[in-house]
Amino acid sequence: MSRTRTRTALLAALALVAGATGTAMAAVPGDAGAAAVPCTVDYQVQNQWDTGFTASVTVTNNSAAKSGWSVAWSYAGNQRITNAWNAKVTQSGAAVTAVNESYNGTLATGGSVSFGFNGSYSGTNAPPTTFTLDGVTCNVDDGGGGPTDPPGPGGPGTRVDNPYTGAKVYVNPEWSAKAAAEPGGSRISDQPTGVWLDRIAAINGVNGGMGLRDHLDEALSQKGSDELVVQLVIYNLPGRDCAALASNGELGPTEIDRYKTEYIDPIAAILADPKYASLRIVTTVEIDSLPNLVTNTGSRPTATPQCDVMKANGNYVKGVGYALNKLGDVPNVYNYVDAGHHGWIGWDDNFGASANTFKEAATAEGATVNDVHGFITNTANYSALKEDHFSINDNVAGKSVRESTWVDWNRYVDELSFAQAFRNQLVSVGFNSSIGMLIDTSRNGWGGSARPTGPGATTTVDTYVDGGRYDRRIHVGNWCNQSGAGLGERPQAAPAAGIDAYVWMKPPGESDGASREIPNDEGKGFDRMCDPTYEGNARNGFNMSGALPDAPLSGHWFSAQFQQLMANAYPPLS
Repeated sequence: MSRTRTRTALLAALALVAGATGTAMAAVPGDAGAAAVPCTVDYQVQNQWDTGFTASVTVTNNSAAKSGWSVAWSYAGNQRITNAWNAKVTQSGAAVTAVNESYNGTLATGGSVSFGFNGSYSGTNAPPTTFTLDGVTCNVDDGGGGPTDPPGPGGPGTRVDNPYTGAKVYVNPEWSAKAAAEPGGSRISDQPTGVWLDRIAAINGVNGGMGLRDHLDEALSQKGSDELVVQLVIYNLPGRDCAALASNGELGPTEIDRYKTEYIDPIAAILADPKYASLRIVTTVEIDSLPNLVTNTGSRPTATPQCDVMKANGNYVKGVGYALNKLGDVPNVYNYVDAGHHGWIGWDDNFGASANTFKEAATAEGATVNDVHGFITNTANYSALKEDHFSINDNVAGKSVRESTWVDWNRYVDELSFAQAFRNQLVSVGFNSSIGMLIDTSRNGWGGSARPTGPGATTTVDTYVDGGRYDRRIHVGNWCNQSGAGLGERPQAAPAAGIDAYVWMKPPGESDGASREIPNDEGKGFDRMCDPTYEGNARNGFNMSGALPDAPLSGHWFSAQFQQLMANAYPPLS
């Protein structure tokens, strides 16, 4: 059974009052369902003139007491907040976030806090219609007045709009210990990273390591009285990663039944345990799978026989659909489907086709689009978050940036612009307009001495782009243990419009694949793209691989890479 992502809606009991003193929105006092409303927000325009206004916001907390709070809303018009008091207010596009000051962070059950601001506008100044407190939609009756998920075994199963807002994120103690043991590693060892369930044995723990229940129990300990997100990578499709041998999996192309009964079903059963109902569980569903069905099949020069098999048997689509359906039945699970990256599906012939394939998978095996909370891009990849020194619209020496060798007619030059545009494309093919995006920034910082400080020379379009780009890879198709890479933006919630969070889903320091063939019992092959001497293939334009030498198997600790990532971090580490 699928559950709808709880979204913004207002009770019929909401009053929108307009008067000489301004506009107000609040729950009607004495409403019979008020006790079930987790929070209320009273937004009032106190004063308004031709180009500006003054507003006040009062939020009342009807849930557990808080030691810090964050209120968020979006404008339908062009309102811009110019200054604020009694809260730290930031704005990205139409989205506004107000966070407590040090002196007013305490918000008791039944308590209220107020803040105010000045703003500018042109045209109309309609008040926002939806507000959240720490990611929970306010002015909505959880007792039946608004859209909620059916109650799960752990109590009410209401999903919040953005699971990362107002929440801590789980720090994997196994990764943290490895990071802290490295010289200088303590600077980042407390950062949250994804927990990879990359084989059936990982559910119970591999070689004495932590299994899924161990991680969830530890997460409860880290949670305390706060909200906490746990990030899991669901990664074990039959015929996994048909275009990259380094991350092949344990299940053969036809073993879809084993995937369902021995992998997804046990995970879903553990996540549904009422013991874990208070956790916000974010899943990254099957990286590097569905885009392969678009880009690496058929008559394309990048096609592989293995990907043709997976497209023909439908087991990628069936597996993803089954995972979304079963995991989506757990009320506190938030499914984010892997959506490649801009250097993979940013081209015209990949962009729309990929969104259509994702829709096919999201409606297979009993799943619906309501089982998809969002998508994640750049997982375990290196695409720069934002290229500041050139844009897709630039023209140099009579040529468009799209004609440069690096961009190669792509529509996007960086991950943020791609993720925001792809979100719109996904909505256009039938995904909920409420979906949010995650971007993996664990290894896309590209700092250090090689980081450009301005545009390249305008001699040619190639000198312009190559001289100014942060992403220093030889080719955008290079993906394995890239030389020169650095840590990117630190994990953070709601950093930009349409983006639920920047995350470190790939734990820094874990190898992408071995640089030489290493016998193993993990089902992992040797991919020449991890060999620093490899001269490439059609997927990277027959360029050198750019990989670091002496790398271990994928997922194993790679100290040299970890040290490089810290040295080249951007923003730099202190």
